[in-house]
Amino acid sequence: MDLVHQYERAIDWIVSLCPQPDKFAHTYAGLTIWLIAAILMRRKLSSPWPVVVVAVAEAANEYMDRLAHGSWRWPDTIGDAIATLFWPLIIMMALRLRPALRG
Repeated sequence: MDLVHQYERAIDWIVSLCPQPDKFAHTYAGLTIWLIAAILMRRKLSSPWPVVVVAVAEAANEYMDRLAHGSWRWPDTIGDAIATLFWPLIIMMALRLRPALRG
């Protein structure tokens, strides 16, 4: 469990650098992971695969939270997932539905 607590401390430090509330940190993390995944995977931002990477990363993060807290905190977990996935999903769908946005 030491890894879990170290992870929680690192996340708390990252969240302390962001404006309130912590949902901003989830939004920033989701967008950052999405962009890095697209670059590393050499996929367009309209591809669903970078969003899948964000979803997996968010699921792992929430699982670490569950281990740290001893139980699921569903309202917080659902809010975190929405904050993390919202903009990557919206932008990906916009790029897929509106090819003119791709340039």
